Amino acid sequence: MNLPIDTIAFYLLLIDSLIANLMVWVSGSEWYIKHFRLFSRYFPLTKGWALFYLALILWVGSILSRSGTLGL
Repeated sequence: MNLPIDTIAFYLLLIDSLIANLMVWVSGSEWYIKHFRLFSRYFPLTKGWALFYLALILWVGSILSRSGTLGL
């Protein structure tokens, strides 16, 4: 099975965006702030950005799917 690099990148980013949304919506933000203090100051978890990130990744996925690159 030979997957193109953009398909692999899409699935990795999709998993990342789903984890980010889970952390934001299911009280993972306390864990994030506790374990990544310095990082969380510069990159806070917010619901709006997490939803925007997920929507952007889904939009890119729909483009890849229409072009036939995704292989769905």
